[in-house]
Amino acid sequence: MQKTLTGKVALVTGGSRGLGAAIAETLADNGADVAFSYVASDEKAAQVADKLRAKGVRALAVKSDQADLASAQTLVDAVIARFGKLDILVNNAAIAVQGQRVDDPALDMAGLDRQWQVNVLGAVATTRAAARALSDDGRIIFIGSGLGGRVAFPGVADYAGTKAAIVGYARGVARDLGPRNITVNVVQPGIMPTDMAAAVADNLPDAMMDLHAIRRIANVQEVAAAVCFLAGPDAGYISGGILDVSGGYQI
Repeated sequence: MQKTLTGKVALVTGGSRGLGAAIAETLADNGADVAFSYVASDEKAAQVADKLRAKGVRALAVKSDQADLASAQTLVDAVIARFGKLDILVNNAAIAVQGQRVDDPALDMAGLDRQWQVNVLGAVATTRAAARALSDDGRIIFIGSGLGGRVAFPGVADYAGTKAAIVGYARGVARDLGPRNITVNVVQPGIMPTDMAAAVADNLPDAMMDLHAIRRIANVQEVAAAVCFLAGPDAGYISGGILDVSGGYQI
């Protein structure tokens, strides 16, 4: 296997489980040293870091809550202090508060507000902090959602809104950082068997599967591979783009 990211340093937010861990591992498989943030489980973070080191790369786990906007600079500073540079930022950390319509009298306002804080403002804060440190010819990849472009069922208005906001922001950042040959793109996964979608991933109704040209859910390795491609040398002229990894949900 050609290790196209050897010598690169990547930061993956929310990298201790699910898609984030898969992205961290795929980047490491391709030779990158990988730092990742996590919120709660020291044990899970340590396990992921050990797995990355077993691949022959350097790894760093940083406990950092993306809802705390001030922590973004501390996170980036920790990566620079350990590795001396930053080449790739993957804005993966997010939460999902779904299932209630906006006119529900019991709407979880606090949960929805935190969702905007984490998914949008937290990602913005991390990007701002990283942009100043990122190497020229670097990469920024945002993890969006198929719901950011197509809302085919109720109860996801705020979540879909956060992911749509990310698309607009990413395109603006792509324009800002283009003179430094830094590319900025969005990967929009479909439903995956992660903690975020655990309640529905294994028992999707036929009506939901009918929305997909390929009648199955994604696996995290497929999405991680798309991220790794955008992080690599062959994607140097792709910026401001949206890559759907959703089985044709957007058709």
